Amino acid sequence: MEFTASSANLLKIKADCLILMTNAQIGGALKAHNSELYGELKGLAKTVGFDGKSGSSKTLYTPGLPFPQIILIGVDGTTTRQKRIKAIADAATKAIASNAKKILWVADEISEDSNWQAAMVARNLLYASYKYVKNDKVQPSLLKTLVYWTPSRNVQRAAAAGLDFGAAVGAGMNCARELGNLPANICTPNYLADQARSMASDNSMLECSILNESDMQKLGMGSLLSVAAGTVEPAQFIVMDYRGGAKSEAPIVLIGKAVTFDSGGISLKPGGGMDEMKFDMCGGASVFGVMQALNSCQLSINVVGLVPAVENMPSGTATRPGDVVTSMSGQTIEVLNTDAEGRLILCDAITYSERFKPRAVIDIATLTGACVMALGKQASGLLSNDQALAEALLTSGTHSGDRAWQLPLWEEYDAQLKSNFADMANIGGREAGTITAACFLARYAKNLPWAHIDIAGTAWLSGAQKGATGRPVPLLMDYLQQSANRSV
Repeated sequence: MEFTASSANLLKIKADCLILMTNAQIGGALKAHNSELYGELKGLAKTVGFDGKSGSSKTLYTPGLPFPQIILIGVDGTTTRQKRIKAIADAATKAIASNAKKILWVADEISEDSNWQAAMVARNLLYASYKYVKNDKVQPSLLKTLVYWTPSRNVQRAAAAGLDFGAAVGAGMNCARELGNLPANICTPNYLADQARSMASDNSMLECSILNESDMQKLGMGSLLSVAAGTVEPAQFIVMDYRGGAKSEAPIVLIGKAVTFDSGGISLKPGGGMDEMKFDMCGGASVFGVMQALNSCQLSINVVGLVPAVENMPSGTATRPGDVVTSMSGQTIEVLNTDAEGRLILCDAITYSERFKPRAVIDIATLTGACVMALGKQASGLLSNDQALAEALLTSGTHSGDRAWQLPLWEEYDAQLKSNFADMANIGGREAGTITAACFLARYAKNLPWAHIDIAGTAWLSGAQKGATGRPVPLLMDYLQQSANRSV
């Protein structure tokens, strides 16, 4: 899909459909640009009863204009940032459904940040255009071109930059969604390793290396390997190194949990809904999505992506409840529940991340059902040992519309991990499951500025809309963009 910004005369831009986000007055920017067009659209909007309120929309058919179809999207003056994102997403869905090959999108005159709004438009158009190809009858989106119209050249330049960034984020989200949606018999740890190699081969700024089980054994990753003990699928530890900044610049390390299928192991999950455990690799998928986005927009920053990829299955060789394993850090773990496996692969990845001397480490994981109960599908859970890092991530979540909510990381919760037979247990009881899981990980991040993002509720949708969401790629990319700007 091609994205361009323009400040040319609207009536000289041919398109199949025009998208106009506006209030009931149809907007000052359009009136100042072309009073004749403004008058015609205002009359038509009144005829079809367009009130301009948030959530409203009307379609006009205008065969006499260069754009024979116009979709009006309501954004009244009191709308919030989140409602504006929702309006843009709704408009993008309608744009894709119109089957237009070329869309002309008129900037929202109430937006104070043209760069931000243009980024949201590009991101949501790509998101809305995604289709999982389940057979050869699935047709791709017809939309090929978006022209984003702004009232001046100064605004046009800012919008063009926003389009580039938003398109990169949208492509990254779709990359993560595709990996998440693939069935577990296709998207295995080996498959993810191959995808990482392929991604690196296509971009000179990205290097990839893969640690196999023998390599992990030599490093002492007994915790990670214990999760893969019951499956015939070999574990893979994927390292993706994006170098967009100065050689001397410390990287940000992203760690994505990738359990390509989670049966629960010996602590077997209930059968109902177990098919959705193919989504237990969405943390790893989000790291792939970020790397895809970085490759597209080429941010001036260094980022290392670590994806420990395993399958968790029951068998005669599987780790048992009560077994004690030794992590790469040397700390011992009593495995009380083999279905609390994500933290067992993440802890070794956190220890491994120290070799990069990172300025921040962020792990992303579909870690706990408790987080779904606490925050639902709206916000990801955030816990951190560094408040400045936590606040930066929270701000990026709000700015991108991919929100997170911070939970406490207190020593009183950490005490729930006490074990009589090891340095710690891998679960802390029924209470505060999201927090105790993060307390477990925090024991491995004492020497690092670290944050944990629990996406168990936000990584995928169930029911009729079942599928991966691509979150939290927008949050992470906004954070990386702000970090790159701060390092300049």
